[in-house]
Amino acid sequence: MPKRLRLTRRFPVSMTNDAYRMLHRFAAEAGLSPDEALCFLFEHFNSVTHPENLTVRLRLFKAELEDRKA
Repeated sequence: MPKRLRLTRRFPVSMTNDAYRMLHRFAAEAGLSPDEALCFLFEHFNSVTHPENLTVRLRLFKAELEDRKA
């Protein structure tokens, strides 16, 4: 029997406009609400990310982070 989707945890999230648009685009294409889309992505994180690509992308993001904050 599948687990019931209970959205019991809430947290304030700040994100860039690009990230917000991508989340909403992904949710719309998948036929999900943004909350459901985030649940899906995090519950299946290891299977929807490529470990090597994730490491490279994270390194690039962290290198640019200070410049993006300014």
